[in-house]
Amino acid sequence: MPLPTPGHRPSPSPGGPQRPTPFGARLRRAMDTRGPLCVGIDPHASLLTDWGLNDDIAGLERFTRTVVDALADRVAVLKPQSAFFERFGSRGIAVLERAVADARAAGALVLMDAKRGDIGSTMGAYAASYLHIGSPLFSDAVTVSPYLGFGSLRPALDAAVINGAGVFVLALTSNPEGAEVQRSTAANGKSLAQVMLDHMAAENAGAEPLGSVGAVVGATLGDARADLDINGPLLAPGIGAQGATPADLPGVFGAAVRNVVPSVSRGVLRHGPDPAGLRDAAARLADEVRTAVNA
Repeated sequence: MPLPTPGHRPSPSPGGPQRPTPFGARLRRAMDTRGPLCVGIDPHASLLTDWGLNDDIAGLERFTRTVVDALADRVAVLKPQSAFFERFGSRGIAVLERAVADARAAGALVLMDAKRGDIGSTMGAYAASYLHIGSPLFSDAVTVSPYLGFGSLRPALDAAVINGAGVFVLALTSNPEGAEVQRSTAANGKSLAQVMLDHMAAENAGAEPLGSVGAVVGATLGDARADLDINGPLLAPGIGAQGATPADLPGVFGAAVRNVVPSVSRGVLRHGPDPAGLRDAAARLADEVRTAVNA
């Protein structure tokens, strides 16, 4: 039986036009009603083969439609990885556009995993692609990279506020190579990752029940060695194939663990193409996360 949908309802703004409900509020509601879980849609070639599909546009479309149909009415967040669609050119982007629209129509929040980062008008164009209502790829949130300076993200941050969307900013990623940049020391003596986290906290100041600027923090880190209290969501990749488990979340995220959105891809997708297998795997993981974080 489908669970209640999070929705994207406008909130009243006295004396002015109505704005959509902020992403942070919608995400909090989605996690509370559907469980704190994000499932990736990662149609890489080996997974298509495992599903008995060809690595072509027909296989891509069949895979994507199966995942969306099986999960969009019950998980809090679906996260398509844009690169796996882009590799098929315009036909792949068309599949991605339909997946975003269908997933949102079924009530899932869509986080576009694009990791965009640039400056000025180019960053503005990325924001227009993913964060403006009416764009064919409009998503509830998008991943971005701050390592051209946090201020370079301003076009995306502003667009997110206007359109009730969110951004997830790379902070402490699960890949080991990330440490040489993210753990380096900034001019103020803090790690570069902590500088970025402090910026996110400032963007989220005063937001209730949750800010709309999130951080990407790997669940594989063990001890994050950072202040993760940003009053925003914490996207946590690394559960499953990369070795982390839901039980690891309290140790990594501490007091901020209730704001964690664990991200799982292969741990769910390997149970396809059977829709029931996908649904059961997602439900089990959501229950394990609830238990681990006392949600």
